[in-house]
Amino acid sequence: MEQYIQAPISASDAKKLKAGEYVYITGTIYTARDAAHKRMYEALEKGEKLPIDIKDNIIYYMGPSPARENRPIGSAGPTTSSRMDKYAPALMDLGLIGMIGKGKRSAAVKEAIVRNGAVYFAAVGGAGALLSKAIKSSEVIAYDDLGTEAIRKLEVEKFPVIVVIDSKGNDLYETAVEEYCKL
Repeated sequence: MEQYIQAPISASDAKKLKAGEYVYITGTIYTARDAAHKRMYEALEKGEKLPIDIKDNIIYYMGPSPARENRPIGSAGPTTSSRMDKYAPALMDLGLIGMIGKGKRSAAVKEAIVRNGAVYFAAVGGAGALLSKAIKSSEVIAYDDLGTEAIRKLEVEKFPVIVVIDSKGNDLYETAVEEYCKL
């Protein structure tokens, strides 16, 4: 089954998504990788305000390549999500509702997903050029000094992802293996 959602998304819409579903996201999402996550986490520890309002928003774990002529962004493939696992629970506890990346997540992240009614999406690794076609605009909005790891605001249209971990904790990486083993 496929779903079309508007970002930012509400907790009630996130809770309707099921592991294994194909989803097309339209609206505003943000990018942040390791260095940006570390900086946001340090800001929180100091009691400082984050550079973005993460409530009901989606963060895409991506560092783009330079934009080609007449394009807002270059290749825009996902990076390994586990590198953000140290920081993700704290961000979800503040209202982050969705994450896009690739690969498995830690038990602490899964617990935070369930606790907060959030969702983890996977984008297809190796398909960065194709994914970039769904990005209509890209603007650096924080941590410009981090280069490709700066926080960007993206406007996307029908950005293709798969629900990997839904708000109930169902994990496609686990259930797919179980289904395969039954064959």
